[in-house]
Amino acid sequence: MLAIAGAALVLHVPAKASAEESLAEQLQRKYASIKDFSADFVHAYQGGVLKKQITERGHVLIKKPGKMRWEYVAPEEKVFVSDGVKMYSYLPQDKQVIVTAVPPDDRASTAAAFLAGRADLARDFTTSPTPLPAGMPAGAVALKLVPKSRQVDYDWLVLAVQPGSLAIVGLVTVDAQGGQSSFSFANLKENVGLSDKAFTFKIPRGVEVVTESSRR
Repeated sequence: MLAIAGAALVLHVPAKASAEESLAEQLQRKYASIKDFSADFVHAYQGGVLKKQITERGHVLIKKPGKMRWEYVAPEEKVFVSDGVKMYSYLPQDKQVIVTAVPPDDRASTAAAFLAGRADLARDFTTSPTPLPAGMPAGAVALKLVPKSRQVDYDWLVLAVQPGSLAIVGLVTVDAQGGQSSFSFANLKENVGLSDKAFTFKIPRGVEVVTESSRR
């Protein structure tokens, strides 16, 4: 879901600010100007307790604040949609839709929250330069982000961006079990005017609907 290659990246750093702080601030300003975006993605997961490796592909739409649509097309179809109020997780092979409430900002995962426009780099993370992780687009730079508040689903993350445009081209998270989840983005289009209808999920007929109350 921004590797600073040291001083080689010229970002008009203020006299008393570190390079990584300046990059984080500039990225936050850049991302604040983006109202929506779409991209193709590759999602890879490896490691963890089960030592498994998974690579998936799909397309994502994001509109601030809090709207997301992740459509996985290979190797298995699945859809995750947030309309800003509810999250729908649809697994066609299981004929099941899981419906949950979108958590409030103070309980949202800051990894997803940043992409959906609900987090702030300077406020929510401690930043530091880091080498570009394997699998991220060549030429990108990376910044390690350690959340200032404890997160359930990851310990730290890395954002990869293009040096000139500051477009986010990759996101890597690492959890407490050593599992690494990475997203790389291509064909990124910003401020395309996405309609709210793109984030409306219609529950298919004949599927099991699982809600928070039904799982208690």
